[in-house]
Amino acid sequence: MATASFILTAGFPVHPDILSQAWLSSAEHSAFTGSEAIIDPRIGGRFTAWDEYIEGTTLDFETGISIRQSWRTTDFLETDPDSILELWFTETPTGTHLKLIHSGYPAHQEKAYIDGWEKFYFEPMLRYFQGL
Repeated sequence: MATASFILTAGFPVHPDILSQAWLSSAEHSAFTGSEAIIDPRIGGRFTAWDEYIEGTTLDFETGISIRQSWRTTDFLETDPDSILELWFTETPTGTHLKLIHSGYPAHQEKAYIDGWEKFYFEPMLRYFQGL
């Protein structure tokens, strides 16, 4: 199976600690995406998002710095390995610069996943955090 990777970036008007903690919170993640997320916020903790369309495990995190997760959707074949999601949080004068690196997903899904991160994460997150 051919795999691919991409990098996306976005800015959010909150401190990196707030953004990274929200990512690992069931209530906050659900609130900023508008869809149910269930997250065990510990290293090794499992998570689901978008009503179980997405699932994975938190492999590592440092609050306000980075989160690394295994990640897959119901579009993956059972034989496909998990992809890797890395989130890097950098403080800026206006909040946080987020760098998202997604690698190891089935290459034929690339456009759908790039579009999905923008439409179903970055856009609603920006609206959510601007309202805080």
